[in-house]
Amino acid sequence: MALLEIKKLHVEIDGKKILNGLDLTIEKGKVHAIMGPNGSGKSTLAYVLAGKADYKVTSGEVLFNGENVLAMQPDERAAKGIFLAFQYPMEIPGVATMTFLRTALNAQRKHRGEVELSTPDFMKRVRETAAKLSIDTEMLRRAVNVGFSGGEKKRNEILQMSMLEPRLAVLDETDSGLDIDALKIVSEGVNRLRSPERSMIVITHYQRLLDYIVPDVVHVLSKGRVVKTGGKELALELEAKGYAEFADEAA
Repeated sequence: MALLEIKKLHVEIDGKKILNGLDLTIEKGKVHAIMGPNGSGKSTLAYVLAGKADYKVTSGEVLFNGENVLAMQPDERAAKGIFLAFQYPMEIPGVATMTFLRTALNAQRKHRGEVELSTPDFMKRVRETAAKLSIDTEMLRRAVNVGFSGGEKKRNEILQMSMLEPRLAVLDETDSGLDIDALKIVSEGVNRLRSPERSMIVITHYQRLLDYIVPDVVHVLSKGRVVKTGGKELALELEAKGYAEFADEAA
């Protein structure tokens, strides 16, 4: 069953067309990798799904569990279960990571009509989850991403994802700036979240991430459209040959 259906999606920013009739279906419980050259529309797709301002959808539709995503505000999308892990996570000075996590989690629970977590229940859950991601309690007391290394920022995003338990997780170049040890820790955190009820979109330039987060399906994006779809072996093919052969297909 499809969790996400994108049909003939056209998007522009500042009058420039980025997505040109993109079609994509993500089945429930599946991990789809999206690869492609710079400027192909990978991050634009992620931002549109999350509801980032400035990205203008000129035509097409996006359905999440059969509901029109484009009619929802970003907080509604999050409450429905859409999560975006940014390529460059934002710093939030003055807000402790622990406070941020609790506020985000309880805001979602409230939106869904669920009871907010008590402080002891929240503390127990966040400490158990953080330990699995090699995040110490001192990091949880620090302001969100302020002074964090690249690896710490990415682990913090996977911690958020683990706590919020989204239905659809969109990982926008999560491997960017990570050394091999941090990549393994982040990938293990992502893999622990794989489930029959959760789907993931993994956006990446490089095949190496897909050695750790093995996708069910790989798509190639070029000039704002999906130009090829295949299994995990397609990523190896791209690593060997590059994207040159797809330039004409997208024209």
